[in-house]
Amino acid sequence: VIRDGLLEKRSSGLLQLWKKKRCVLTEEGLRLLSCKGRGSDAPGSAWSSRAKELRFERMETVECVEYKREMVYFTVVMAKGKEIDFRCAQEGTLWNAEIALALVRYKNQQALRTGRTRHLYTAPLGSTGEDEVL
Repeated sequence: VIRDGLLEKRSSGLLQLWKKKRCVLTEEGLRLLSCKGRGSDAPGSAWSSRAKELRFERMETVECVEYKREMVYFTVVMAKGKEIDFRCAQEGTLWNAEIALALVRYKNQQALRTGRTRHLYTAPLGSTGEDEVL
């Protein structure tokens, strides 16, 4: 777990309300847990055990950062073009920066793995094939 805390996600419904989510940022992506009950701050409310996963392998970028009324608004763009809007308080380390850095780290690791695999299965540069025995 890289980070664990509260984040607000805009719902995709007609009213597009902001809903508090407990978010867990890991090496693989962002896990969103909903609050069961009257609200995340209300007594007697509990976090759902079912989580929605936003995996880095399906994530393109974190963009559209705006600062308004002590809140940071940002968008996570998924591979198929779906955009998910979030907001968090400006105090402390910002979620958008943490998610973006973790996404870059994940993409770099994927590129290294792909490069190593490609290197193992290709002929060395400069090889003309003349020294091969027929």
